[in-house]
Amino acid sequence: MGHIARSLLGMFAAFVLLASGISLAQAPQTFRGRNAPKPAAHAGTAGPWWKHAVIYEIYPRSFQDSNGDGIGDLNGITERLDYLKGLGVDAIWLSPIYPSPQIDFGYDISDYENVDPQYGTLVDFNRLLSEAKKRDIRIIMDMVMNHTSDKHPWFIESASSKTNPKRNWYVWDDGKAGGAPPDNPPNNWTSIFGHSAWQYSPMTGQYYYHRFYIQQPDLNWRNPAVESAMFGTVRFWLDRGVAGFRLDAIPTLFEDPKLTDAKLLPGTTAYGDQNQDTSLYENLPEVHGVMRRLRAVVDKYPGQRVLIGETYLPNIVELDKWYGGAQHNELHLPMDMQVGFINKLDANLFRQRISDAETKIEGNQPLFVFDNHDNIRSWNRYGDGTHDELIARLLAAILFTTRSTALMYYGQEIGMTTTPPTRKEDVKDPIGITGWPREKGRDGERTPMQWDDSQNAGFSTATSTWLPAAADYKTKNVKAQQDDPNSLFNWYKQLIATRKTDPTLRDGSMTMLDQTNSSVLSYLRNGVAGHPPILVVLNFTGTPQTVSFDPHKDHLPSSKAHTLLTSAPALEQQSDLTRIELPPYATWIARLQ
Repeated sequence: MGHIARSLLGMFAAFVLLASGISLAQAPQTFRGRNAPKPAAHAGTAGPWWKHAVIYEIYPRSFQDSNGDGIGDLNGITERLDYLKGLGVDAIWLSPIYPSPQIDFGYDISDYENVDPQYGTLVDFNRLLSEAKKRDIRIIMDMVMNHTSDKHPWFIESASSKTNPKRNWYVWDDGKAGGAPPDNPPNNWTSIFGHSAWQYSPMTGQYYYHRFYIQQPDLNWRNPAVESAMFGTVRFWLDRGVAGFRLDAIPTLFEDPKLTDAKLLPGTTAYGDQNQDTSLYENLPEVHGVMRRLRAVVDKYPGQRVLIGETYLPNIVELDKWYGGAQHNELHLPMDMQVGFINKLDANLFRQRISDAETKIEGNQPLFVFDNHDNIRSWNRYGDGTHDELIARLLAAILFTTRSTALMYYGQEIGMTTTPPTRKEDVKDPIGITGWPREKGRDGERTPMQWDDSQNAGFSTATSTWLPAAADYKTKNVKAQQDDPNSLFNWYKQLIATRKTDPTLRDGSMTMLDQTNSSVLSYLRNGVAGHPPILVVLNFTGTPQTVSFDPHKDHLPSSKAHTLLTSAPALEQQSDLTRIELPPYATWIARLQ
């Protein structure tokens, strides 16, 4: 979620596991070792802009500091737009920039219709919007609808008395009978960030509910006034010209109105709380009515505005509901976390999950995610310590060659790693302070963008920054990788450019091949409008693998192929499909002849 603890993702993962303006025809045989082609528009593109988009998440505090205070800001992002344009980014998702006490670094909002002074002003935001538009880059806002800050005027009013008109804008209740406050909360529900989800307020003698921090009281979405007010904030930003919203923690809007105790499950969280069945306070059916009404609001605006959902869900059936199923009337792009957060290189699981997204969401557009600001970076989650960059290239190939809209996180393109604090006194993220040492917090995946080898990795001229740059920035940075044609950065750039210029990668359907192979994932993007199919072959193991394809059995047009992109020099001249020898963790992408 926008601020979901990694412990929750771990529970989710465990549950799921158990349950160049050149055309492709002009392109060289392989882009490896060459400058990437510049993206070119494809006139035959089908569908809205977001269907083929590369969306780039920016954590504003950590991207670029323009005024030397050690904190990234909007003007810093504006300074880096040419970099994003060159990479091939179509839209930027900004994590929250609204005024906030910054208890949860912006996900505790005190004013939905302004900009926090740490990041700039509405004038700075307008400039960012305008400059991005000049480069055909859209801006997507992070919208937090589940809760506000306890410093928001709505909550200050709500907490002031039981008779205040905004009292019912939040979830208030008496404690359980037979106990005394603050030790008799209404039920046993726990916060994602540890301990009871209820906070006693002596002013009115009741408890308020907070799924996240104590300072993040949950809004009462059973009150129509709340929906009206929140939809008003959505219109405020749509009227300013944003391209849409990423909806934070959106499955948590509703709770069981009876406040029934949750069923306890085996094991404990990082905070020492017993695990719970969350079905009484997450993903309740009422949320879908809100999504349909919100979709109707957004669809009235021109420009194909988009709704993206932070949707950690247990299976593809639940994910389909967030699209509105066959009605296609809820979110445009609920995040499919079941592919990017498998957290182990299992070819069979990847094949199953990708196939599910192809066949079980009523023809809606998938959105795959491997990295975000809440989770250990994929470099660390999937790497083996020896083949880390080859594995990173393989994951990038999945992100950009499947039929998914692609969502990436700043620094993913250069292989930034998670570098957690080594001492509790250095932790900034409150969940790391609460959960230390079992939960070290999310500082490690939020370190400053590594631009070059200068002070603070080129992020800031300040003596010290809000988080220190990762120790490897001297050698792992944008400047060094831009100048290296074989770098991970240029691999990303080449993949994105190929995806933008090739009609098959943009619009072709997908067919899984060699489906019993537990070591190698292979799939075909079927050709469209006379353009040939593209074959993707990925070795998920640290040992060499040999695969072969039969044109007749696999319904291929021929047994010959033309290498487009590979992470293995030995495969640069590969053309025969009847025997392909894959080095460890090799990626091979080829156009069939």
